[in-house]
Amino acid sequence: MTEKLETDYLIIGAGAMGMAFADTLLTDTQASGARIMMVDGHAKPGGHWNDAYPFVTLHQPASFYGVASRELSTGKIDDTGLNKGLCDLSTGSDINSYFDQVMRHTFLPSGRVQYFPMCHYTGTPGSNETFHSITSGKKYEVTVTQKTVDATFLKNSVPSTHTPNFSVGDGVTFMPLNSLPGLTSTPDGYVVIGGGKTGIDACLWLLETGVDPDAICWIVSRDAWMLDRSNTQPAPEFVLKTITTQAAQMEAISAAKDLDDMYDRLEACGYFVRLDKTVCPSMFHGATISPLELDALRTIRNVVRMGHVQNVGQHEITLERGTIPTTPNTVHVDCSATAITNKGTKPIFAGNVITPQFVRSYQPLFSASLIAHAEATLGNDEDLKNKVCGVVPLPDSNEDFVRFTFAAMMNQYTWSTMDELSAWLRGNRLDGFSRAIADIPPGNKEAQAVFKRISAAGAPAVTRLGEFLAQLDEAVA
Repeated sequence: MTEKLETDYLIIGAGAMGMAFADTLLTDTQASGARIMMVDGHAKPGGHWNDAYPFVTLHQPASFYGVASRELSTGKIDDTGLNKGLCDLSTGSDINSYFDQVMRHTFLPSGRVQYFPMCHYTGTPGSNETFHSITSGKKYEVTVTQKTVDATFLKNSVPSTHTPNFSVGDGVTFMPLNSLPGLTSTPDGYVVIGGGKTGIDACLWLLETGVDPDAICWIVSRDAWMLDRSNTQPAPEFVLKTITTQAAQMEAISAAKDLDDMYDRLEACGYFVRLDKTVCPSMFHGATISPLELDALRTIRNVVRMGHVQNVGQHEITLERGTIPTTPNTVHVDCSATAITNKGTKPIFAGNVITPQFVRSYQPLFSASLIAHAEATLGNDEDLKNKVCGVVPLPDSNEDFVRFTFAAMMNQYTWSTMDELSAWLRGNRLDGFSRAIADIPPGNKEAQAVFKRISAAGAPAVTRLGEFLAQLDEAVA
């Protein structure tokens, strides 16, 4: 027996982006009373955070994360640890509790949200809307009167559910970093496989628990450009530093002779950092790191740069460009999962389907909130909605930084031409910087000088990125 349901908006996925979209849609459609249905395979809202490793934290300030209607940050500056002196970073348990509270205390009490956890969506977005309960097997068929929102398009891969793309021999001590806190005896050493966010987190956790840096072997298949977290702090006391870095970024881009020169200038001005100044990065995923974390990582001297792992055996690890020794009692930590596995893009608004993606660099939940606002306030003009919500493609290589940054800057310009949207940005807590900048007193001469630098360098930076983008497209063609 199939139960038939009806809703105005069906949101597939109650992960972070789905929650941020639903929150803004709920607020912005209050007058119309639009009904929202959310379907998700987890027992609790929060998506991949339900599967995260125990010591995970945000890499960005908590003020930038969560849903627009409810603060996540404690508002404090960390006074201990490797994030000391910077705005607080929420833990995974903080975030799971937060999303559960949003669902129980905001969404469900509204009377306009239906939530179906532990359910597997089996339909086709926009046409055949069906799902079934994983626990009971009960089937549902949904009539959607407005739009289906596919909040699962940017698929997340997390260590605990990831299958490595290399072989692991019998007798090897091999685990996702989720299992590290469960160790009961001291191993010979540690091999951390993966140079991305999870690899960084695994190395930092080991160092913070007292592991000798020389007991850690870190396999980094590609070095990455990273962002200095101290440049992206939303608290009032950091605003001048933040906008100064923004000005320096635009000046570096506009003055660049070529791509390599641009990366060098971005590092020189403090926008980019890298693990080893003698190794040229080829990857950019937007990972954010504090100066203290970077100093800690640099104490690890055994960093292996021999390509991707092909096999982990009891006594030897085979990589693309050679082998390194290991032992059966060495803990091999899998951090090779890619955070977001779907790097493709599609129009966000397409008929009766909305596909949330990034519309601002580094800020997925702000992006979901703005997309919901566009849906609620821009009527049926699909072309306008897609112009306002231009997709910012997720980066992987150095070259992708150009596409990523160019798209984000073009969106920012579009938003600045729309009075209603500009006002909405200043009032949206996930935006952070618009509100902080608006609070700067007009008589602050130092800030005004920085604004003049941004104004002078902004257009030339976009022009230069456009030229680099044309060169990249020509090379691909």
